[in-house]
Amino acid sequence: MPSFELLSAADVRLMQGLAQRVVATRPDLVNSDAAFGELAWNWGRGHASDGGGWPRRLWFSGGDLVAWGWAQLPRRVRRNDGSVRDVTDAYLAYQVHPDHAGLVDEVIAWYDATAPGVERTVLPSAADTFGLARWAAHGYVTDPASLGDTGSWTQLNVRDLADVELPALEAGFRFRTADEAGPEAAVLAHLNAWAPSAYTAESYEGVRQTAGYRGDLHVLVEAPDGTMAASTVMWLDKANRTVGFEPVGTHPGHRRRGLGRAMLLHGMHLARAAGATHATVACLGAPGHPAARGLYYGVGFRMFTRDAPLIKTAPTR
Repeated sequence: MPSFELLSAADVRLMQGLAQRVVATRPDLVNSDAAFGELAWNWGRGHASDGGGWPRRLWFSGGDLVAWGWAQLPRRVRRNDGSVRDVTDAYLAYQVHPDHAGLVDEVIAWYDATAPGVERTVLPSAADTFGLARWAAHGYVTDPASLGDTGSWTQLNVRDLADVELPALEAGFRFRTADEAGPEAAVLAHLNAWAPSAYTAESYEGVRQTAGYRGDLHVLVEAPDGTMAASTVMWLDKANRTVGFEPVGTHPGHRRRGLGRAMLLHGMHLARAAGATHATVACLGAPGHPAARGLYYGVGFRMFTRDAPLIKTAPTR
């Protein structure tokens, strides 16, 4: 295994800055896991447990970060129900500023050298025609698992916040924020929606420490019996006046009651009051995954761009 530097909180802040600069010029080229909020959420929730297998490399020009790669190496994931999942492949999150597009070849070479001997996956934007051609030149092909009705590709959805309808909750339900309800409720709300999960109090503490996290933009829905029935975190990019929802989840016992819809609308009103003019949210895009897409379309979102899952299989021995 080659030596490498691990991804740090300071690195993530620089990477978020690059995301903001790309959004300002070519928002369609922001990769799936390279958005302002996605970076904070993914690093915050997993750095304590998985960060030892997160090598990174940064490329600078004139003092500005212009490209980065973050490899997530094979690991064992322990979830709150006691189950264990072994991740046997490597995954790369990355971003290259469009003015320095040629650096993608260095990113690819670094990834191949950092994760040799294992299957490697990556999710470039489908709008990045130059980048896709370079990945293909290095032997990456469309991931078969992404094809078909139950494919694994992700789409980014967007809507403006000029005219947002008022939310409506069932009697007895109420909106809370993480600031109001406290850390224990915030963690429980996530676990209720996503169990089994590797999310812990330590994960949430990591999320709270990231740039862009605001407890007043972390929305919970509390049921009449005190159950945390739904939750979402909103990530406000002040530079571009956009807000991203990540994650969005509802307790299985409280689904199909309009809670997700009401929570998203309530969140959009909060985001608009905080200065946002547009909102984004991602979901699986294949036809066999209609639930989240239907929810988002129902509150005014429409697809803006999508990713193009690629894979390079491990060499046979």
